Amino acid sequence: MCRRIGLFLFALSILLLAHTSAAPAQVPDGTLKITRRTVSPGIGLEWGEGVLIYNGRDYPFSYKAGGPFRHVDTEITTVELSGQVYNLKNVDDFNGRYHKVETEGPVSSGGSRVTMKNQNGVVVNVVSPIEGRKFDLTSWGLEVELKK
Repeated sequence: MCRRIGLFLFALSILLLAHTSAAPAQVPDGTLKITRRTVSPGIGLEWGEGVLIYNGRDYPFSYKAGGPFRHVDTEITTVELSGQVYNLKNVDDFNGRYHKVETEGPVSSGGSRVTMKNQNGVVVNVVSPIEGRKFDLTSWGLEVELKK
Protein backbone atom coordinates (compact mmCIF):
# COMPACT_ATOMS: atom_id res chain seq x y z
CA MET A 1 0.00 0.00 0.00
CA CYS A 2 2.82 2.44 0.89
CA ARG A 3 4.50 1.61 -2.38
CA ARG A 4 1.36 2.51 -4.36
CA ILE A 5 0.98 5.81 -2.51
CA GLY A 6 4.66 6.61 -3.08
CA LEU A 7 4.36 5.79 -6.78
CA PHE A 8 1.19 7.91 -7.03
CA LEU A 9 2.87 10.89 -5.35
CA PHE A 10 5.93 10.52 -7.59
CA ALA A 11 3.76 10.47 -10.74
CA LEU A 12 1.75 13.45 -9.48
CA SER A 13 4.89 15.48 -8.83
CA ILE A 14 6.21 14.70 -12.33
CA LEU A 15 2.91 15.89 -13.83
CA LEU A 16 2.96 19.09 -11.77
CA LEU A 17 6.55 19.85 -12.76
CA ALA A 18 5.80 19.21 -16.42
CA HIS A 19 2.74 21.48 -16.25
CA THR A 20 4.54 24.41 -14.66
CA SER A 21 7.60 24.21 -16.89
CA ALA A 22 5.46 23.99 -20.05
CA ALA A 23 3.71 27.28 -19.26
CA PRO A 24 5.08 29.96 -21.59
CA ALA A 25 6.44 33.16 -20.09
CA GLN A 26 4.56 36.27 -21.15
CA VAL A 27 6.40 37.97 -23.99
CA PRO A 28 6.31 41.78 -23.99
CA ASP A 29 4.66 43.54 -26.93
CA GLY A 30 7.29 46.27 -26.79
CA THR A 31 9.99 47.89 -24.71
CA LEU A 32 10.72 51.43 -23.63
CA LYS A 33 13.67 53.52 -22.56
CA ILE A 34 13.59 56.83 -20.76
CA THR A 35 16.03 59.06 -22.67
CA ARG A 36 15.65 62.38 -20.84
CA ARG A 37 14.46 63.09 -17.31
CA THR A 38 14.07 66.42 -15.51
CA VAL A 39 13.04 66.63 -11.87
CA SER A 40 11.93 69.57 -9.78
CA PRO A 41 11.59 67.99 -6.31
CA GLY A 42 10.70 71.27 -4.56
CA ILE A 43 7.42 71.55 -6.42
CA GLY A 44 6.91 67.84 -7.10
CA LEU A 45 7.19 67.76 -10.88
CA GLU A 46 8.98 65.44 -13.24
CA TRP A 47 8.97 65.40 -17.00
CA GLY A 48 10.97 63.79 -19.74
CA GLU A 49 11.14 61.87 -22.96
CA GLY A 50 11.54 58.31 -24.02
CA VAL A 51 11.29 55.86 -26.87
CA LEU A 52 8.77 53.04 -27.26
CA ILE A 53 10.06 50.19 -29.43
CA TYR A 54 7.02 48.43 -30.92
CA ASN A 55 6.85 46.13 -33.95
CA GLY A 56 10.43 46.98 -34.89
CA ARG A 57 9.84 50.75 -34.96
CA ASP A 58 10.83 53.54 -32.58
CA TYR A 59 8.07 55.83 -31.29
CA PRO A 60 9.29 58.86 -29.33
CA PHE A 61 7.10 59.95 -26.44
CA SER A 62 7.03 62.56 -23.72
CA TYR A 63 5.80 62.16 -20.16
CA LYS A 64 5.01 64.24 -17.14
CA ALA A 65 4.29 63.37 -13.55
CA GLY A 66 3.51 65.40 -10.49
CA GLY A 67 1.82 65.62 -7.16
CA PRO A 68 2.19 67.74 -4.05
CA PHE A 69 3.47 64.89 -1.87
CA ARG A 70 5.65 63.23 -4.50
CA HIS A 71 8.76 61.44 -3.30
CA VAL A 72 11.20 61.82 -6.19
CA ASP A 73 14.56 60.09 -6.33
CA THR A 74 16.57 62.82 -8.04
CA GLU A 75 19.62 60.54 -8.26
CA ILE A 76 18.06 58.29 -10.91
CA THR A 77 19.58 59.00 -14.31
CA THR A 78 17.87 58.37 -17.63
CA VAL A 79 20.11 55.47 -18.55
CA GLU A 80 18.83 53.61 -15.50
CA LEU A 81 15.17 53.51 -16.54
CA SER A 82 13.82 50.98 -19.01
CA GLY A 83 10.78 48.80 -19.22
CA GLN A 84 8.62 46.20 -20.88
CA VAL A 85 5.21 46.93 -22.40
CA TYR A 86 2.33 44.43 -22.36
CA ASN A 87 -1.22 44.34 -23.78
CA LEU A 88 -0.33 46.83 -26.51
CA LYS A 89 -2.46 46.03 -29.55
CA ASN A 90 -2.27 49.44 -31.24
CA VAL A 91 0.51 52.01 -30.83
CA ASP A 92 -2.02 54.77 -30.03
CA ASP A 93 -3.14 52.80 -26.97
CA PHE A 94 0.24 53.65 -25.41
CA ASN A 95 -0.99 57.24 -24.85
CA GLY A 96 -2.71 58.06 -21.57
CA ARG A 97 -2.38 58.35 -17.85
CA TYR A 98 -0.65 55.44 -16.11
CA HIS A 99 -1.36 54.58 -12.50
CA LYS A 100 0.65 52.31 -10.26
CA VAL A 101 -0.62 48.75 -10.10
CA GLU A 102 2.14 47.45 -7.85
CA THR A 103 5.57 48.33 -6.62
CA GLU A 104 8.02 45.54 -6.05
CA GLY A 105 10.90 45.67 -3.70
CA PRO A 106 14.44 45.23 -4.84
CA VAL A 107 15.01 43.51 -8.16
CA SER A 108 17.92 41.09 -8.52
CA SER A 109 20.36 43.98 -8.99
CA GLY A 110 19.10 45.80 -5.88
CA GLY A 111 17.14 48.47 -7.78
CA SER A 112 13.35 48.75 -7.93
CA ARG A 113 10.44 48.10 -10.25
CA VAL A 114 7.01 49.66 -10.61
CA THR A 115 4.15 48.21 -12.65
CA MET A 116 1.68 50.70 -14.06
CA LYS A 117 -1.40 50.51 -16.26
CA ASN A 118 -3.29 53.05 -18.38
CA GLN A 119 -6.96 53.42 -19.27
CA ASN A 120 -6.46 51.32 -22.44
CA GLY A 121 -5.22 48.31 -20.46
CA VAL A 122 -1.58 48.76 -21.50
CA VAL A 123 0.74 47.56 -18.73
CA VAL A 124 4.31 48.81 -18.32
CA ASN A 125 6.99 47.51 -15.96
CA VAL A 126 9.60 50.23 -15.38
CA VAL A 127 12.86 49.07 -13.84
CA SER A 128 15.67 50.96 -12.18
CA PRO A 129 18.42 48.35 -11.86
CA ILE A 130 20.81 50.42 -9.74
CA GLU A 131 20.94 49.53 -6.05
CA GLY A 132 19.37 52.11 -3.79
CA ARG A 133 17.45 53.87 -6.59
CA LYS A 134 13.68 53.99 -6.25
CA PHE A 135 11.23 54.80 -9.04
CA ASP A 136 7.68 55.27 -7.79
CA LEU A 137 4.44 57.04 -8.71
CA THR A 138 1.86 58.94 -6.71
CA SER A 139 -1.90 58.84 -7.19
CA TRP A 140 -1.55 61.52 -9.90
CA GLY A 141 0.20 58.96 -12.09
CA LEU A 142 2.28 59.44 -15.20
CA GLU A 143 0.84 61.16 -18.30
CA VAL A 144 2.35 59.73 -21.53
CA GLU A 145 1.92 61.10 -25.04
CA LEU A 146 3.43 59.84 -28.28
CA LYS A 147 5.08 62.58 -30.33
CA LYS A 148 3.63 63.32 -33.73
